[in-house]
Amino acid sequence: MDIIIGAGVTGISYAGFTSNDYLILEREKEIGGYCRTIKRGGYIWDFSGHFFHFRSQDIKNRVCEGIAKDELCVCKKRTQIFYKGLYVDYPFQKNIHQLEKQDFIDCLYDLFKSDDTGSYSSFKDMVIKKYGKSIADKFLIPYNEKLYACDIDNLDVNAMGRFFPSANRMEIISNFKKSDNHSYNDNFEYPKGGAIEYVKSLMNYVDKEKVSLQEEVVKIDIHKKILVTNKRKLHFDNLISTMPFPFLLTKCGIDFDASCFSSNKVLVFNIGFDSKGGDVLNSWVYFPERDFVFYRVGYYDNILNTNKMSLYVEIGISGNQKIEAIESYFGQVVADLKKAGIVNSRQRVVDYEAILMDPAYVHINHLSINAVKAYKDLLGLYDIYSIGRYGSWTYCSIEDNIIEAHTLADSLNRNRLSI
Repeated sequence: MDIIIGAGVTGISYAGFTSNDYLILEREKEIGGYCRTIKRGGYIWDFSGHFFHFRSQDIKNRVCEGIAKDELCVCKKRTQIFYKGLYVDYPFQKNIHQLEKQDFIDCLYDLFKSDDTGSYSSFKDMVIKKYGKSIADKFLIPYNEKLYACDIDNLDVNAMGRFFPSANRMEIISNFKKSDNHSYNDNFEYPKGGAIEYVKSLMNYVDKEKVSLQEEVVKIDIHKKILVTNKRKLHFDNLISTMPFPFLLTKCGIDFDASCFSSNKVLVFNIGFDSKGGDVLNSWVYFPERDFVFYRVGYYDNILNTNKMSLYVEIGISGNQKIEAIESYFGQVVADLKKAGIVNSRQRVVDYEAILMDPAYVHINHLSINAVKAYKDLLGLYDIYSIGRYGSWTYCSIEDNIIEAHTLADSLNRNRLSI
């Protein structure tokens, strides 16, 4: 039997693809992982903004198959950056011409002065050499340090992979005259019922009798292939884990250097207001300046086309920082929303929900990359496979998670047939 740890998108996808017998263990009382949705008082809030961006038509068809077409909002992404009181189109490096004159001159001068050899020691080194000190200092460094809640000099050059909006000098200059802010997620679809509708759709491929909720893995004996939960002992042929990779190593009794696996926390406030705000276009907005506690604000009301403002507000917090009272951040969030002009004096908060994602964004560097590979190779000897964003300790899309689950299922299906 294949035992699957975690009933998020990755675990559910694996179950839907495998031809082996399986059991999904989920420690929470409901499925979905970070793609769970809160529906209350007419507001639709995910645990954070989860907008699926499909490159594969087959995967898109599979994920959306169980959702009625009229229940899907088709959205053209619009994103901007709030910088020194101005709204600048995203990505920053391609829209420096929208800045105030002196900031624009600084960015343009440093862009052409930069010495890009193509060899970088870190993510921070890359953005400085590639885009110049001013673009790096005004947006790329402060924003990503707010997001990751760490010194980005400790991140690998490719920590964001294909999701980093790269642009060369000619592309930046060309954008001054003819705007082209194309990125990997220009268009997206979003269910009117929130991201959980995607998960429910994927569950159509899963035997619901083989999902055990509120069952948490306590210990794994890799030699005897026995897994102990808070309810029972189970034997596995293959173990497919989607829990954060260092958690899996701990439960397997494997010693490791914890410093290889650092990450941040993200505190999310989903907030519903009694009326619409002034921004009726943006999908989300980035905030690089330290004057604002949050790094990103997203508009559910603009995406879902509703008549009352509904936001998700994200705050990056160091993985080592203890949070005694989540609610203590709320007053600062509302004050900063007003300072940014997002909330006006007439609007009132109707309801809100605070959610702490821990881990949220993992810190990818040469230590974590090497450690993940080494320990995955070791676990593979015992038919233990760790997949998903946190299982592989990486930065990827939800579609990537589904592909990884499909690839593993195909591999283990073939192995079973060959025995």
